[in-house]
Order: sequence, then C-alpha cells, then structure tokens
Amino acid sequence: MFGFRGGLPLLFLLLVALASFPCSLFSSPDCSRTCGSITVPFPFGFSEGCEITLNCTRARSEIRVGEFQVRNITPDILLVDVPPRCDRPVHAVASLFGKNYALTSRNGLFLRHCTTSSSGCLIPTSLLSREDLNSCGDSARCFSDVGSTGGFLAAKNITTAGCSSLFTSIGFEPELESQDPHMLPLVLQSAVVEWWREGGCRCSPHAKCTNFTSPSTGKPGFRCKCLGGFQGDGFADGARCKKVTDSKCNPSKYISGSCGGTARVAVLIGGIVAGAFIMAGVVLVCYLIRRRSSFSRIRKSTKRLLSEASCTVPLYPYKDIEKATDAFSESQRLGTGAYGTVYAGKLGNDKLVAIKKIKHRDADGIVQVMNEIKLLSSVSHPNLVRLLGCCIERGEQILVYEFMPNGTLAQHLQRERGPALPWTVRLGIAAETAQAIAYLHSAIHPPIYHRDIKSSNILLDFNYKSKVADFGLSRIAMTESSHISTAPQGTPGYLDPQYHQNFHLSDKSDVYSFGVVLVEIITALKAVDFNRVQSEVNLAALAIDKIGRGSVDEIIDPCLDPNRDAWTLSSIHKVAELAFRCLAFHRDMRPSMTEVADELEQIRLSGWAPSADDCVFMSTASSLCSSPSNCTDKSSGVSKSRRLALSDTMVEVKVDSPVSVQEPWFSGQSSPSENSLLGNVVR
Repeated sequence: MFGFRGGLPLLFLLLVALASFPCSLFSSPDCSRTCGSITVPFPFGFSEGCEITLNCTRARSEIRVGEFQVRNITPDILLVDVPPRCDRPVHAVASLFGKNYALTSRNGLFLRHCTTSSSGCLIPTSLLSREDLNSCGDSARCFSDVGSTGGFLAAKNITTAGCSSLFTSIGFEPELESQDPHMLPLVLQSAVVEWWREGGCRCSPHAKCTNFTSPSTGKPGFRCKCLGGFQGDGFADGARCKKVTDSKCNPSKYISGSCGGTARVAVLIGGIVAGAFIMAGVVLVCYLIRRRSSFSRIRKSTKRLLSEASCTVPLYPYKDIEKATDAFSESQRLGTGAYGTVYAGKLGNDKLVAIKKIKHRDADGIVQVMNEIKLLSSVSHPNLVRLLGCCIERGEQILVYEFMPNGTLAQHLQRERGPALPWTVRLGIAAETAQAIAYLHSAIHPPIYHRDIKSSNILLDFNYKSKVADFGLSRIAMTESSHISTAPQGTPGYLDPQYHQNFHLSDKSDVYSFGVVLVEIITALKAVDFNRVQSEVNLAALAIDKIGRGSVDEIIDPCLDPNRDAWTLSSIHKVAELAFRCLAFHRDMRPSMTEVADELEQIRLSGWAPSADDCVFMSTASSLCSSPSNCTDKSSGVSKSRRLALSDTMVEVKVDSPVSVQEPWFSGQSSPSENSLLGNVVR
C-alpha cells in the first residue's frame, strides 16, 4: 500500500506530461504542426519534414493551399474557401491538386470567359444569385464531373475547358449528409479536396484501410479510419486506434488494489477530470458575476446615450414587460425575424402593444437597439411605426411598438391571413409605403436610408394603412457624399445589386428594394422561392424579364381579377412599369423615392373609391366595413352620386348611400374584446 501511495505523485506527473505533449509520440521532430494558434492533425504540417505540407500565414493564423484558405480539416477531406473573384486565372485551380490531395468530383466549378458551350452541371446554379453570376459582365459556366478519374476531377480537363478564369465553386460535403439526411450537403463558395497518404496500407489493427490511386502521379495511396468502438486517426505510425472503455471499478475495489493497473489509471484520470470540473465551476461563477456587472454597465451606458440623444422614449421596467407578455409565452409570439422575436402584450393601461426582444445580447445588439431608438425618436410620419418605449434590464434589449392588428403585408400576399387583398387596398399600401420612405430620404436632414425594405417589414393597422417598421439596419446619410461605404446588409432578393457589388449605400438602394415589393404586390409571389424553376427563383429577375418583354399579364396575381375593368388593368400595368424602372441595375437609371411616391399617388387618384367587393373584403378581414351595405345600401331609397376618373375622362356614377367607415376601436370609440382580438392576431 505504501508503494502504491508513493508512486501516485509520479503517475500524476507522467499523465500531466502526456496530456501536455500528446503529439510527441507520433510526430516527426522535423515536422511543425502549428500555425499561430492552430494545430493540425497527423499527417499534416507546415515544414519540409511533414508528409502532407500546407501553407501557413502565421500573422493571421490562416492555413492555405495555394491562394485558397483551408476552412476545415476532417479525417476525409480539406474544405477550402473559393470566394467569388472575377479576375482569378483558371490555372489557379492547379494548387488544389497535389501528390497527396485532389479535387473530388463532388464539386461544381464556375468558370468565366468561356469559348465553348456548357455540358451541364450536377450542382444547381440557382444556389448562386443572378447578381453573383452576372457581376463580372458575363455569365458563368458550371464545370462538374467531366473526365473524372476514380472520383476526382481532372486538372487538365479544367484548364483546357475553353475558359480563362475561375469565379467560384460549390462543394458537396458527404459528412453533412451522414450527420443529418435532411440537410442539404452543399457548401457555397467552397471546394471539397480529398487527401491520402502515399504507399500501401499502414493502419492500426482496429482500423479500416481505403486505397487510392493518385490522379496526378498514378502512385498508390491509402487512408485509415478506426472501426466502431475505437477512436484515433487509425494510422500505425500516428495516434492509432484506442478502445473506448468504461471503467466500472468502485472506490472499495480501487482501495483494495483489485481493480488492476488500468482501472487505477482510469480512476486517477476521473479525479483529475472532477478537479477540472470544479475549476470550471469557479470560472463560470466568476464569469457570471463579471457578466452581470457588464450588463449593469451596458444599461447605464444606454441610459446615458438616451440622455445625450435627448430622446423622450420612456424606459419600461422588465417586470412590466414580462407581465405584459405572460413571461414571453409562445402563445403571445407574433413572429421571429433575423434580429429578434416579436410578442403581443398588454401594458398596465390595457393597451395592446408589440414587444420585440432582441436576440443578440451583446455590444452589437446594443448598437442595433440604440440605432433604432435614435432614428424612430427623431422622425414622425403617419406611415412609420411608432416606438412607444424600451427596456434595458437583465442583459435584455427590448423595444415596445404600437400594435398592428393586421400583421404584415407579406402574410396577406402569401394568403396566411384571410382572403386576398383587393387591388385598391394593395395600391393604397404601396403609395403610403412610398410616401414614408420618401419622407426618410428627403423631408429630414440628414436623410435616413432604411436598408431593409421588404414586405415583411410593412405592417398594417386596423384600417389596412401601411406602417414601415424595423429600423435596426438603417443608416443616416453623410451630408458631404451621395452614398455611404458599408458592408452590404439586408435580405436576399431585396438587396440592391450595385450596393452588393461596390458597398456603396445610397437612397437608390431603398428604391430597388421597394421595386421588389411592388412586384410582390402585383404577383403575390415570394422574393426568393426555390420551389420555382431555376430561372424564376429570384422574383426581381423574373419581373425584369417578363415586364421587359411586355408579358406582365403572365405574372399578375389571378386573385386581382385584372380584367374586371379598364382602370384596374391599366393601373396594374403602370405600377409594373414603375417597378421595372426601380429595378434598374444602375442606380442612376432608377427614379427617386419622391418620384415613385408621386407617381403611385397619381395612379391611385386616377381611379374610383373602394368598390363593394373591396368592402366585402374589409368586412371579412378587419371589420373596417361592418357589412357590404356600408359601401352600397340597396335598402335605402336615397341615391347619391360620386365622381371617379377613368384615365383622363370624368365619369359620374350613381351609387347608394355614402360610405360609412366605422371608427377603429383604439381611437376612443367602443372596442371589441381585446382578449379575443389578441387571440385572433396570435393565431
């Protein structure tokens, strides 16, 4: 017993030494396996003594193969980044072929400046946006699985394919498919490079050997993988394969010495692990204390910023917000976006509000919250959503807005909330939204660029009036310049292609996004939909093609019944032409937002007031019209005349009693049950 106890410190020191230098037993002393803070596994390295040599940029801790950065190294592949680039010569692909690695046939290379026709591609080109494909002035041709040998692409076939530049690549990563069969195993802007060791199999006894033939040298190669129940790299001269064991020796057997040497080591390691957990617990407690202090500083800093900005937005206590949303109950959730989750709630005065809980509880989240508070507290327009207050407590950033009972424009266009919107209602929403954006661009100084105009950020109040929301990405324009240089942010399908290309944000970026919204209003199609055929995935591209060829009738939403009268069809065509101008690639060809708003208002005023059909819709969807008779009351003997302008001709039409619009319940009149209304909205 004495001998065992005396040997315990020595064994502990030995284990610590082994843990500190796990690679010393298997690594060649002439092979360097570290690159800055990154250590690569056997048999990779960064010096001449390594079997598979990679390049290291130590200043940035980056691993590279040729000019391409290695994103990940797995037991099977190297995942390499191939970012889009217009002037990259096609011969750069040669660096992805070596004596120990090569591009697999599970890649789609996008080549440019081609003189031969494409022979097809196994990778869907719809995964690249039309803006990316055409950003260099010519469309890209996809090269995939042509002349492959043994599962590898042929470097010679790529460089002699009649193309002069390599734009980007899409790779197929088999590991993703094995981990989740429902996950798309395609990796954008990346290439999959398979690796092996030269020679015949030299694997651990409990490993499976896979043989290769190098496509560049023709020499044999191999790769090892441990069988089930074993772990390691599988190589006989590497970490080999070790059996995964579960020691069941109890403390009494350990003390009596009947567990054996292996069990003693396992128990000792267990003690070390337990100590590590205790240390981790201490570190976690310190971290939580520090984090709480940090949140306190953030809250004080936020209050200071609010004070400096002279904002009058009230601060709500967290307990009031929690009570209003029933502790952020799922039954109160209205929707979830990229930056936060929105809940319906009632504050102490029984007023319905929308409460957005920001996802990012860090400095970036604070920046976004402060940006939205600063912008919304400095503007006032009937078609901009009102910010009622905020809450900065317990590490949370929460914004409180006026409640919009009719949800978003996107929900109605996709028929997620009741019947289809009539054309007059859609046109009114478009005109009001344009007026709000034009106000941001021209009525205040310096102007504000929204940067995320989309149908899901256009809210509808009880009267189906438009309210533009979500100013987290908005930016104040510089007075000395016509644009702001900033990293492109926004939603795919709505993003200005010139902004995406040269990082120059301007008022015309919002014009482009609004052009996509106009097309949505006309077609009721999603901005991006992979269920459509490949050439029609991007709605903006589809609309430009159809409108440019004079085939706009092919994409009009059938629910609009465009042939019901001449004005409806004419006004839809006018809005489509306006959308076409908004979607021009060059920003100088697009109209200003003020011009867009004026033109939409003229189109709207050229028609008549809401018809009986529209009133039926409003009755069903929002109680704005209590019944169709509010538009036409045939039981009344009183006949009144109303004027409407059809094109340039004034026409006098006889209708029954004048329109009687019920006052919304939140304006001080009798209201419906708020609980029932809230339930309907949440559902």
